[in-house]
Amino acid sequence: MVNIQDVKPDPAPSLLTPQDSVVLLVDHQPQMFFGTTSADRGDIINATVGLAKAAKVFDVPVVLTTVAARTFSGPLLGPLADQFPGVEPIDRTTMNCWEDARVVDAVKATGRPKIVMAGLWTEVCIALAGLSARAQGYEVYVPTDACGGVSLEAHENALRRITQHGIVTTTWLTTMLEWQRDWGCTETYDAVSEVVMEHAGAYGLGVAYAHSMIKQ
Repeated sequence: MVNIQDVKPDPAPSLLTPQDSVVLLVDHQPQMFFGTTSADRGDIINATVGLAKAAKVFDVPVVLTTVAARTFSGPLLGPLADQFPGVEPIDRTTMNCWEDARVVDAVKATGRPKIVMAGLWTEVCIALAGLSARAQGYEVYVPTDACGGVSLEAHENALRRITQHGIVTTTWLTTMLEWQRDWGCTETYDAVSEVVMEHAGAYGLGVAYAHSMIKQ
């Protein structure tokens, strides 16, 4: 029950901020995409790159991982790798990246309590890692449009499974806007608008239109 005396214009502590977030991108690789059928692959790529660009805008640390890159799954997705030149993803053999000490250490080193986690496949790499991190006290947020499964059923089953354990499902755009929170934050306004125009579909077209009209 609400105590009116305690009500004030403060955000909920569960909301993401750039200061408490770390992004973990798992196995966005060709072989993994070949087996992904739960959504359009181009849409997943667009969402993933949009999320990566958003993290860069807000200086949110990003941990990149691959699985069996040289022997099976291939290199990190090109448009994603382009966002992090010179960064070598952590390549693993474990399907659950949270069972690789290098990945866990990289996340721990950021000191951030909230993990924004996306990757392929939802039902394996994301579900297993998300549940493992959540069991150890992390708050885990999964932008589902930057994830994909081998079938729609597998993807949706995974989302039901993880939400039963307190993991929050979201989207890449929701994540970026949650970091921005206030259009009066002019330090990131222009950069966020650019990401929106490049990756946010109809919303991005609307922003581009508005900008063109204002300039006339």
